[in-house]
Amino acid sequence: MLKDKLGLVFGVANKRSIAWSIAQAWHQAGARLAFTYQGERLKANVEELVGTFGQDTPIYPCDVTRDEEILSVFENLKRDFGKLHLVLHSIAFAPREALEGRFVNTSREAFRIAHDVSAYSLLGIARAAQPLMTDGGSIVAMTYYGAEKVVPHYNVMGVAKASLEATVRYLAHDLGPDKIRVNAISAGPVNTLAARGISGFGEMLKYHADHAPLKRNVLPKELGDTGLYLASDMSSAVTGEVIYVDCGYNIMGM
Repeated sequence: MLKDKLGLVFGVANKRSIAWSIAQAWHQAGARLAFTYQGERLKANVEELVGTFGQDTPIYPCDVTRDEEILSVFENLKRDFGKLHLVLHSIAFAPREALEGRFVNTSREAFRIAHDVSAYSLLGIARAAQPLMTDGGSIVAMTYYGAEKVVPHYNVMGVAKASLEATVRYLAHDLGPDKIRVNAISAGPVNTLAARGISGFGEMLKYHADHAPLKRNVLPKELGDTGLYLASDMSSAVTGEVIYVDCGYNIMGM
């Protein structure tokens, strides 16, 4: 399904990462992938995981708050791949203190950091990817229902995800003439490294499973399957969309 496609994955931290589930689906469908990592602390984890894809899988350091590091990734990718068809953006961060207590107490700096890392990075990555996506392609970002409705303790991250979703739509408009599609997957809560930083996450998981129509939480493979759909020609007329993969939770009023 993705034979001869070349992809770049941002956001793998460990085997529980949503990015890793989608990367596995892309790999199994025939894509050749490259990966980034943020900081030496995560490098070993990423190296170990991507090693299962073969020794020719490139990995690049990238702090998405630094334009020069984003540009360096794509310069290296041009050298290693020549072109690009797929990008996965699974990056989000806010200071821990901003994910506790009341949203009204969010500091200016925490607000800036959350938007820089979680939303602006998609714009910076898309802009750098565009010249390599000469055959068109698909950019997929990860979001969450807290962008649309209030989820206690998600706080500034919800506001940053709302910005990310708007960025998806504006990029879809700008890049459409280049046959580049941009979409987001709104995943139900998943027990990832990032999610565990949210106060009360365990209760969130239970509440979601109790109230979703399917009476359970989403499985990592289901997110991988949706990522595969958005990367493939099966979604060739889909762009600028937020696709909910949350066992139906988002349809509920109470």
